[in-house]
Amino acid sequence: MHGRLKATGGAVGGGLLVAGTTSDAGKSVVTAGICRWLARQGVRVAPFKAQNMSLNSFVTREGAEIGRAQAMQAAAARVEPTALMNPVLLKPGSDRSSQVVLLGKPVGELSARGYHEGRQEQLLGTVTDCLAELRRTHDAVICEGAGSPAEINLRRTDIVNMGLARAARIPVVVVGDIDRGGVFASFFGTTALLSKEDQALVAGYLVNKFRGDVTLLEPGLAMLRGLTGRQTLGVLPFAHGLGIDEEDGLRVSLRGAVRESVVAPPHGAEMLRVAVCAVPLMSNFTDVDALAAEPGVVVRFVDRAEELADADLVVLPGTRGTVRALEWLRARGLADAIARRAAEGRPVLGICGGFQMLGELIEDEVESKAGTVEGLGLLPVRVRFAAEKTLARPAGEALGEPVEGYEIHHGVAEVTGGDEEFLDGCRAGSVWGTHWHGSLESDGFRRALLRRVAADAGRAFVPAPGTCFAALREEQLDRLGDLIEEHADTAALLRLIGEGVPDGLPFVPPGAP
Repeated sequence: MHGRLKATGGAVGGGLLVAGTTSDAGKSVVTAGICRWLARQGVRVAPFKAQNMSLNSFVTREGAEIGRAQAMQAAAARVEPTALMNPVLLKPGSDRSSQVVLLGKPVGELSARGYHEGRQEQLLGTVTDCLAELRRTHDAVICEGAGSPAEINLRRTDIVNMGLARAARIPVVVVGDIDRGGVFASFFGTTALLSKEDQALVAGYLVNKFRGDVTLLEPGLAMLRGLTGRQTLGVLPFAHGLGIDEEDGLRVSLRGAVRESVVAPPHGAEMLRVAVCAVPLMSNFTDVDALAAEPGVVVRFVDRAEELADADLVVLPGTRGTVRALEWLRARGLADAIARRAAEGRPVLGICGGFQMLGELIEDEVESKAGTVEGLGLLPVRVRFAAEKTLARPAGEALGEPVEGYEIHHGVAEVTGGDEEFLDGCRAGSVWGTHWHGSLESDGFRRALLRRVAADAGRAFVPAPGTCFAALREEQLDRLGDLIEEHADTAALLRLIGEGVPDGLPFVPPGAP
């Protein structure tokens, strides 16, 4: 299928909103899967999420910060990610406040109440303008919702679920995670709690993470259609090890002790063990995905000092709260354990906030407003937090290999010594630090670093020569496209995207109060 999809009226490209009965129901992966499936059909498609709350972010080529999930979806669509695809990004700094990133640039810190009672409604025009521009330049735009569209306490100010769908007049498909149980009640309840006007845009359902014989599900699907007047557009099977970028940090990454990728047998004689300190407000934990993709490398997220004992490499990841994370390391005995490792010549890698914690002093009147705080003192670095955020896409060389990455930080590092420069940071002994996220995705550099780690750790580990992280990611995105192509009603999805909401969808009482 080629050519330009048109929404009803023919003025702009087609659209679809993928909503969910809950957070983590599978909206991100379904959106990515639809994008990849459409791209393989020759459709010019773009992803969109009006408002994203995430500590996993990415820097576009024009220097804008957006959610990593939208960058992943852009890769699925085979287009370059831009700020238009995620106009509002909220980066939590505590349980009650978040940094607001608008069109890729931070514009301030707001409490949840302040955002929902004032700023959010003002942003609807910006959000719809961005969506309209994407629809003008693409055949189709696949939008991702947030949380649940039936959060009736937030409906008045909603700009990401039904508020967006109403403003843009696009159909909505609701995804439910059957692995959690209660998916039929979730579909029915989600629909029944929406107003009549909102319900008119809910065109169908998608069951996600189903295990077993789908014929056993069919009577329930028929009953759901009888109760709601809406069909289920697909039953997607449970898929292990998708390994795609996710929105949430600590809660998602600690679902298991090891990242959701299959550890292949080692290329050499021994495995290599990586322990990632699961610091508070952990950001961009996806940095270690490239390590987990290496045959023979086991990546664990840890929060106890004793869990570092058998690690060949300890990683201090990025965080939205460097000073808070430093206090957490000290309180749990992890700071002392890391210092002992460094004294013994055992490898430690700090990335962004982790790099800052490894330094000597932190001056922070911006993020924590804690003033001057002593760091771990393992790198000759002093950090001063600046009001303006650094957003960059650097490229360079380290360990004799080309490296690309991206930077997202308020901390400005002054390197005063060390054994060698390392990606605008430094190395001192077996301790390495850099502000660069994403550097481990550079295959040659990753292998060179792992060889150094193995040598320092005394492990007979040899990196596999042919691991290409970009190719592995493409394979995962194709798997998402396959899930849609093989298990969804693609003809029905095309009709919704190209023709809009079908007429005559019935109202399900009681509707919104």
